[in-house]
Amino acid sequence: MTGFGGFPLAGLDFYEDLEADNSKAFWTAHKDVYEQSVLAPMKALVAELEADFGTAKLFRPYRDVRFAKDKSPYKTAQGAVVGTAQGCGWYVQISAAGLFVGGGFYQGSSEQIAQLRATIDDEVRGAELEAILAKLTKAKFTIGGEQLKTKPKGYEADHPRIDLLRHKSLTASKEFGAPSWLDTPRAAKEIRSAWETQRPMIEWLSAVVGGTANW
Repeated sequence: MTGFGGFPLAGLDFYEDLEADNSKAFWTAHKDVYEQSVLAPMKALVAELEADFGTAKLFRPYRDVRFAKDKSPYKTAQGAVVGTAQGCGWYVQISAAGLFVGGGFYQGSSEQIAQLRATIDDEVRGAELEAILAKLTKAKFTIGGEQLKTKPKGYEADHPRIDLLRHKSLTASKEFGAPSWLDTPRAAKEIRSAWETQRPMIEWLSAVVGGTANW
């Protein structure tokens, strides 16, 4: 495998066209573009980052349409995740919109969510998470994740961290778009920096929810 040289803009063009024509005919005719401008650079990227973050899983390009109303056969983005605990990890994605970097606790069991809330409720540990998220917000990450519309059972509506307690998942992400360095080796440095900035949150969440990475 050759070293990572960036994400070619041809990959973004490929996904823009795929959004317009999500068909087997288009995919077959342009599969070489996907392999050369999307899949190969993504593999090279995660190989370069593996020593510092761990082994990544690349998501398959095919959608599971068995129970979906949308029967489009192909995903319109290529993602990769480095799992750190059950439902936790770092994430990177390339699509027509460009580069997207994220991470956090994406999904988990009711027991994991209960443990997360109990730790957020703790005066010391909850304050730790607040400080971590404040730094991420300052670094222009978007804090997200699925939330309850009302307060979770067992907690008061005036709890000082009620917004965090409502989370069923908790993530931080940044949309980079298509900056001038996207198709250069600098892209790996930017992604590495973003993941390192997220590391305190990833480690905090992984320690709390536990379990073996299951991506």
